[in-house]
Amino acid sequence: MASNNIRSLLSQHLLMINLFSLLFISLLHNALATSSYSNQTYGAYIKKACNSTTYPQECYKSLLPYAFKIKANPQKLRKVSLSVTLNAVHNASSMVSKLLKQNGLTHIEAATIKDCIVNIKDSIDELKQSLGEMNLLSGLDKEFHIANIKTWLSAALTDENTCMDGFEGEVIGIIVKQKITNVVLKIARLTSNSLSLINSLN
Repeated sequence: MASNNIRSLLSQHLLMINLFSLLFISLLHNALATSSYSNQTYGAYIKKACNSTTYPQECYKSLLPYAFKIKANPQKLRKVSLSVTLNAVHNASSMVSKLLKQNGLTHIEAATIKDCIVNIKDSIDELKQSLGEMNLLSGLDKEFHIANIKTWLSAALTDENTCMDGFEGEVIGIIVKQKITNVVLKIARLTSNSLSLINSLN
């Protein structure tokens, strides 16, 4: 009798475990399906927004990882774009600074790299100013702050292009030139895309 009771309890216990497992799997499946749908929707929003930029593919690639944060919010889209660009410029500054420390640079190469570093650091300051202005768009002087953001971003883009201009000509080694222009071209495209997104801001 006791043995039958134990079997009955075990059977009920296993049944409950199976039911809870099925419920958990169902909830997990629904959550994943919802998350997948949301990410596809937000990804489509980012792709559409990036189509208006100078470099759509770079724009989409840089912002897609933040789709769930951006959702379909134009303000967040622009703010994330600026933050991503600022982070990339910080990384570029570190990379170029490391190149300055390598052996075998000529005096002209070292001087050109130093000038480039100054330009990139100016770009960092200008991007920070742009982000600061983004936080003020909810105020009364929205148009004034939008104009300021455009000014700061244009200045940052000019500084990045000035850096690349310094490596034109035959006096700079091809390896040094290629390393720096590749990374600076990347941040210049990100900056240009951020400016494009701001230009569509009403």
